[in-house]
Amino acid sequence: MLKLTIEAAEQIRRAAEDSDTGKLALRVAAKRGPDGSIEYGMGFDAERANDLQFLSEGIAILVSPHSKELLMGTVLDFVEIEPGEFQFIFSNPNDTGAPPAAESPA
Repeated sequence: MLKLTIEAAEQIRRAAEDSDTGKLALRVAAKRGPDGSIEYGMGFDAERANDLQFLSEGIAILVSPHSKELLMGTVLDFVEIEPGEFQFIFSNPNDTGAPPAAESPA
């Protein structure tokens, strides 16, 4: 399933504290775009029926059954793209034609 790097987990914890999300988990979603690449979304959310829930680096993560296959083997990292510019990056072996996708901070 999806794994977080230590850097991504630390940023997610900071975002949760800053937004006062309480006990909400991080929801990660994926879908195929029109060009076949995988598009990602993430945010804090409550668990829904049929969600898969698991822990990575101490962060509770929710994934819908529809996103499960697309996220298998994915690593979510938080990296410095340019000096002072940090982004979440999805490295996904299932996304064969596209460079790693960036997502703005949670």
